[in-house]
Amino acid sequence: MPDNSDLSPISGDTSFIRHADDAPAYSMQGILWSMLADRDDTGGRWSMMEQLMPKGAGPPPHRHLWSDETFYILDGTITFLMSDAIRTAGKGAFVNIARNTRHAFRVDSDTARILNGYTPASMEAMLAELGKRTDKRVLPPPEAAPPGKPQMTDELLARYGLVWLDEPDPLASRGHSSGNRHD
Repeated sequence: MPDNSDLSPISGDTSFIRHADDAPAYSMQGILWSMLADRDDTGGRWSMMEQLMPKGAGPPPHRHLWSDETFYILDGTITFLMSDAIRTAGKGAFVNIARNTRHAFRVDSDTARILNGYTPASMEAMLAELGKRTDKRVLPPPEAAPPGKPQMTDELLARYGLVWLDEPDPLASRGHSSGNRHD
């Protein structure tokens, strides 16, 4: 076996522990996002965020061109659109959305707390770019979130492999006064 001790590690080739209370946090679209692992931590292979979301939060139908998306529900109830199926999942459920799959979701409980991952990493970089950095670990005020999907340029959408679908939202009755929607 060759001796590779002189090779320096590649990006994301180190082990780490990051606690949600110490992770970089951002508020965007009325959601608190804590970055547990980003592309720099994992060499771009995957990312993981903890999200705290209010009732009604969630994006309209969209696709991620090159990232699989996963959800693990720590607390709350969420309705998912996956292709043409609509299903509801609660605490302890794991949801996998394959890349390039039409999907959306809506928080049905008063709040929901989830782990949200992307393979390869992608959307956490967008949130770090567009979100507001915060030290507070609470939901942002509802008035801080404009209704509808975030306004993004075509260049920004392409950079993160995100496609907003121009179609009616089957989960439109989101039940939140500010109409929060984001992925």
